[in-house]
Amino acid sequence: MPRLFVGLELPETVVDALAGCRGGLPGARWLEPENYHVTLRFIGDVDDIVAEDVFALLAEARARAPVEVVLDGLGSFGGDKPHAVFASVLATEALVSLQEETERLVRRAGLEPERRKFKPHVTLGRLKHVPAHAVAEWIAARAPFERLAFTAERVAVFSAREGTGGGPYVVEAAYPLG
Repeated sequence: MPRLFVGLELPETVVDALAGCRGGLPGARWLEPENYHVTLRFIGDVDDIVAEDVFALLAEARARAPVEVVLDGLGSFGGDKPHAVFASVLATEALVSLQEETERLVRRAGLEPERRKFKPHVTLGRLKHVPAHAVAEWIAARAPFERLAFTAERVAVFSAREGTGGGPYVVEAAYPLG
């Protein structure tokens, strides 16, 4: 089974708005807009048995209302050695609750706990050898960031090519909210 992760799909209007942020940062490797998503839980490379367990457990998730998702700015990961630029997502109570339940369900499939703190975002590009001041200038040139919002109607399990950490991403299973 390919590399898997659980996330939220973005509607076309949000994808189009975020795609307008691409470019202007030499050394960035931009994600294709159709691959934008909000990751709830990275799973990684797993065998078919674990993948089927994850699919079955996510199907058992408690019923919950669709989740409002708000993108409120641009940022970067990596501090003085930035390695990615992203659109930040507000960590609302409903979104955090959905992520926590996803984490619990995935762990029941035998996966190790996620070590990183949940910081919801949409990765726009990956960076290699891009100075922090260039990233700061890129973010400043796109200010003010106009908030984007949408309602997530389902949770999806995506697959990616093994070992590359990139798209194209394919929805392997989806679970409606509401």
